[in-house]
Amino acid sequence: MKTIKEIYAQHAEFPYIAPQYKADLQRKPIPKRNMVRTAEGLLPGHVILLWRIQFGTYTTKSALHKYFYTTYGIDAQKELVWLISEDYIKIDSAFGSLKHISALQLKAFLKDKQVSGLSKMKRSDLEAAVQKYFSEEELSKYFDLRGYSLLPKGKEILAQHTEIVDRHPKKTF
Repeated sequence: MKTIKEIYAQHAEFPYIAPQYKADLQRKPIPKRNMVRTAEGLLPGHVILLWRIQFGTYTTKSALHKYFYTTYGIDAQKELVWLISEDYIKIDSAFGSLKHISALQLKAFLKDKQVSGLSKMKRSDLEAAVQKYFSEEELSKYFDLRGYSLLPKGKEILAQHTEIVDRHPKKTF
């Protein structure tokens, strides 16, 4: 069996090899095209990470999918931090992350402020009440889950590299 260095010697860039997937990557190597950077200096794995974030469901507690390691050859957690530092994405504020919190939790937050009429409130009413009764700083102490959002630079990259997203397998609904 070839060594990892021999397998990836012809790739434009050496992929990140997660120890838990090393044996998988010897049997089924990362495609060469996934280790070629775009004109902006991004790997296809970065574009797929941006694509996942643009759905609005990716949070600081989301599991990082195996395909970032086995198909795209990136250390997803490290690259997420890099995308933030390069202004492709941002971590949402506590108010911006309310959509990821259950209505039951929102009611509990408001009970602490002795807000009445909670049982009659719809989701939108609960969010409005939280914004009325809490400051960003105060609310951030109640939960640490945060969402991610694309910044204009990230949206631009996604628009420019639809071919990368098109090659990525999608779930059928």
